[in-house]
Amino acid sequence: MIIKMFKIINNIILFVLPIIPKFIIKLFANKYIAGTKTNDALNVIKKINTSNLKATVDILGEHTLLQKESKLITNQYIELINKISKNNLDCNISLKLTHIGSDINDNIMNKNIDKIYHTAIQQNNFIRLDMENHTTTDNNIKTFKRLNDISNNVGIVFQAYLKRSFNDINNLDNYSNIRLCKGIYVEPKNIAIKEPKKINENFLKLLKLAFSKNIFVGIATHDEALINKCCDFIESANINRDEFEFQALYGVPIKDTIKKLKSKNYNIRIYIPFGEDWYKYSRRRLKENPNISKYILGNLFKGNLYT
Repeated sequence: MIIKMFKIINNIILFVLPIIPKFIIKLFANKYIAGTKTNDALNVIKKINTSNLKATVDILGEHTLLQKESKLITNQYIELINKISKNNLDCNISLKLTHIGSDINDNIMNKNIDKIYHTAIQQNNFIRLDMENHTTTDNNIKTFKRLNDISNNVGIVFQAYLKRSFNDINNLDNYSNIRLCKGIYVEPKNIAIKEPKKINENFLKLLKLAFSKNIFVGIATHDEALINKCCDFIESANINRDEFEFQALYGVPIKDTIKKLKSKNYNIRIYIPFGEDWYKYSRRRLKENPNISKYILGNLFKGNLYT
């Protein structure tokens, strides 16, 4: 009955989304986005760290079409890395290549990512290349491999619903670093698995493959049943805690799951988005999240989501 109610509420939200006023979207966004300025994000990261959790931070935006804008975003990331170091925060960087110029041309993107990456190396930090839709996958992998040849301070993301992901992970060097998630973009059937059960099965298959290659895995899912299966495999295979971490999106109320993972002494990292592009991001999250109403209602009645 409760599941049916949430489905009805979700359908209503999706139906009225095009006409929802911006200030209403902002109420939703405040729970999932760490403000619009760098200092807003730094304050949230500090709170996350005091809960004995790691963080990764992302400046919202994608598909930048102006060179001037891509340079501005690049400088913001450099400033962010330097401030993370200055404040001694346990936080790394996540970014999208389309945000720093890959839609303009490869030369601009490579120049920008190199500046960010070398700043991260200087500050002993880490860069995660976020995956976008399937049209960007080859370029992400190519860029990751190029940077990984310079230093191992870089990681990439693979999506369990893409049929190609097994081969992509299998073709990585041993001891690489990946984030493994289900995938949120709407992709055609010929390249993507559509059935939730099969996506979960492939997620576990990819996880086992990565561990067999000594690849560090950021296990990024809020699916409690899937998290439990991941934990079962980790324990049965005696995987070292230094070879993985669990990751969750800022604002998602999974306090009990985090408490359970903490009790096992597993590392947990919270993905923290922020920036001026909050409105577009929030509309997309509302469209794509199958648990929209459950999370919104959960946030209304919960205080600290992580302790």
